[in-house]
Amino acid sequence: MENQNILIYDTTLRDGTQREGLSLSVEDKVRIADRLDRMGVAFIEGGWAGANPKDGEFFRRMQEYRLSSAELVVFCSTRRAGIKAQDDPMLVPIIGAETKWITIFGKSWDLHVIEGLRTTLDENLAMISDTIAYLKSCDRRLIYDAEHWFDGYKHNPDYAIQTLRAAFDAGAEWFVLCDTNGGTMPDEVAQITEVVYDSLRQWGSSSPQIGIHTHNDAGLAVANAIAAVQHGATMVQGTINGYGERCGNANLCTVIPNLQLKMGYECIAPAKLSQLTEVSRQVSEIVNLAPDDHAPFVGASAFAHKGGIHVSAVQRNPLTYEHITPESIGNHRRIVISEQAGLSNVISKVETFGICLRKEDSACRQILQKTKELEQIGYQFESAEASFELLVREALGDRPTFFTISSFHVYCATDETHKDGSVNSQATVKVLVKDEEHLTAAEGNGPVAALDVALRKALISFYPEIANFYLTDYKVRILNSDSGTQATTRVLIEFSNGKRRWSTAGVSNNIIDASCKALGEGIEYGLLSAVRHTKV
Repeated sequence: MENQNILIYDTTLRDGTQREGLSLSVEDKVRIADRLDRMGVAFIEGGWAGANPKDGEFFRRMQEYRLSSAELVVFCSTRRAGIKAQDDPMLVPIIGAETKWITIFGKSWDLHVIEGLRTTLDENLAMISDTIAYLKSCDRRLIYDAEHWFDGYKHNPDYAIQTLRAAFDAGAEWFVLCDTNGGTMPDEVAQITEVVYDSLRQWGSSSPQIGIHTHNDAGLAVANAIAAVQHGATMVQGTINGYGERCGNANLCTVIPNLQLKMGYECIAPAKLSQLTEVSRQVSEIVNLAPDDHAPFVGASAFAHKGGIHVSAVQRNPLTYEHITPESIGNHRRIVISEQAGLSNVISKVETFGICLRKEDSACRQILQKTKELEQIGYQFESAEASFELLVREALGDRPTFFTISSFHVYCATDETHKDGSVNSQATVKVLVKDEEHLTAAEGNGPVAALDVALRKALISFYPEIANFYLTDYKVRILNSDSGTQATTRVLIEFSNGKRRWSTAGVSNNIIDASCKALGEGIEYGLLSAVRHTKV
């Protein structure tokens, strides 16, 4: 167990897509495969060729698109009962995928053999052996995924070991132990992995190649993967951001830094480890799921500090409240501004904007006071950092006036409700730009959409950069629900220009007014960023 290199086997494109609500096009899969390859994972499982047209097309595309370092893997089950592997049409597209490596999964649990496959235990062993031997004869290298391994071993250890031996004798090179139901405990994973390690040594493998594939149904997928590595596994299968069926798979964005930074294993080249946060967020963009801000290591809040005492301590020595250096995995420290903020928070936060303040500066206390006043009426700057930066620059006299919204009017045609429940709306916006007043109108799928289109229409001839800004999230929070329809509403809007995200807030007892404030500040901040970038 002296091997310190752990091979990362990514199954985002296959197991990850089994997550409810997640779907990838062929182009999406190619983009993700390319990004994983550049980060340096060892294996990329592309899907089950022949199971659906999309996966078949993906492997055809990848025959023209060669990866630089990762091995592309096609996935399939053992042959069906009662026929020879060479006669099973299911294996034809698997061979046609033209990958060097094939992952075959087979049944380890006698319960699944009898009730799932409805065949005999001996036939299941033959299915494993025949499939692997046949594919090996086709000049392929084999990874064997022992499905339901831990449950099977606990129920009938002798038979579970026989299934692995069948794969071993047939020529499989890797033996992946799967916690398919996700309910095994780490101590069980450790003990059973050791049993497999010792068995492979007895069968003649001087350096057993064991993999681990864990699901997160008990919240232990990462812990179980690490436990397996500590007891002999040298391959970890998982997905970016932990995507997967039910509760997901082992999250590689958590597994990799734990193994590499804390335990001394090398999973990817050290120089590429700093790409991890970027990869996490790029994949979340491609699959169209919001990033988990509170995810370990790569989340936007993973190194966020809010309490004044914490901020002061981190300023003196980051080790006081950070378990690793954020930059090592491509993340960064964030100082959160809220009603709990002190002067230390303000000073540290404005440094991220390239602004240097001292405690004795009058602007520092002015910013802190204004922040607390606005949060008192409902603003929340920890989730709207772009709005906070605009506040800071206004206090310092460094907030350019790109435009001013003079007035707006929104009309909703409730008699034109669409099948999806949305309402056709019209908006007119009057803006002042460079001492000129402009009135524009636009339609949209709902009042906020109409307002957004009208505002952009009024401004884009002056600021073409706006064409690159788009909304990625829109949240509404009722702050005092006991006031009924007179309640104060906070709107948080997230924007993106394809390279970075920023969020702004608006507060009002009128949801459209709150939305207009957030929209206006979001566009203003995007323009400010574009100007600053141009200057750099």
